[in-house]
Formats: sequence, C-alpha cells, structure tokens
Amino acid sequence: MKILDQKIAKERQKLIVSLGNKGLGFSNGREVVFDEVIQAHGHFSAEELVKQCKRNNRKVSRATVYRCLREFLEAGVIRETAFGEKHLHFEHVYDEELHHHAHCIRCHSNIEFPDLKEDNVYRPILEKRGFKILGHELHFYGLCRNCFKEK
Repeated sequence: MKILDQKIAKERQKLIVSLGNKGLGFSNGREVVFDEVIQAHGHFSAEELVKQCKRNNRKVSRATVYRCLREFLEAGVIRETAFGEKHLHFEHVYDEELHHHAHCIRCHSNIEFPDLKEDNVYRPILEKRGFKILGHELHFYGLCRNCFKEK
C-alpha cells in the first residue's frame, strides 16, 4: 500500500471512530463526501464541494455535504479556514503540514506560512478553562507585495 493510501485509510478510520463515538455510521453519503474531500486540493468551500459532487455525478444532497463537513471537522479530518469572506473554506489535513495564512484584502491571494507551535502557549490556558481544542489557525490580513506596490 502506498504511503498516500495509508494516510487516507488512517483518516477514514479516524472519521469512522469519531462517528461511532456519536452513535453514527459511515453511511454512503458520508463515504461520497469523504471521497470528494480527499480529491479536493487546496482550499474549498462547501458550495465548491457541492458542485464538485455534481460534476462527478455523485448523488449527495447539499444538506449532506454541509452536515458531513461539520462531522469531518469535529473528527479532525479537515480544518476550517476563513479568508475574510462570508463563507468558510476547508482543507484536508492528511497531506498538509500545519500552516497558517496571510490574506490580501485587495486581490484575495493567500500566502501560506508554517505553524510555529503557537498552540503550545494557549493550550494550557484554554484547557484549564474546560475548552477542548480541535485545532487553531492564525490569520493575517493586509496587502500582498503586488498590491502594496500599486498603492
């Protein structure tokens, strides 16, 4: 089995365990959405995933996609990210190094930069207050090099 296939199998199992802990099964709809999430590259919104499912002739409702994304997020299979827009974006985590984003408010480009383990500072504080951390993200908003030059 290839390393990538092993990583995907591990994420699938992590999801199945998380669902099982809530008394839920790995239904056909969840399997379809999981497969489409794995095929998505980079950042994607829920609506982009709905369109991807339709393009690939996958029979799944919009409500199922939205519900699954929340379940996948809670299982740690994907993470949520916002780029200053009204809707959220997601990315899968199995083949990604933990990173953060700098978002250009003019051209909407994004720069990814590595995580520096900031959560080690905040984790003890939040856990002491009874908060269960599922993940964290650091965002910077500003102007990219090209837009800054155009000022």
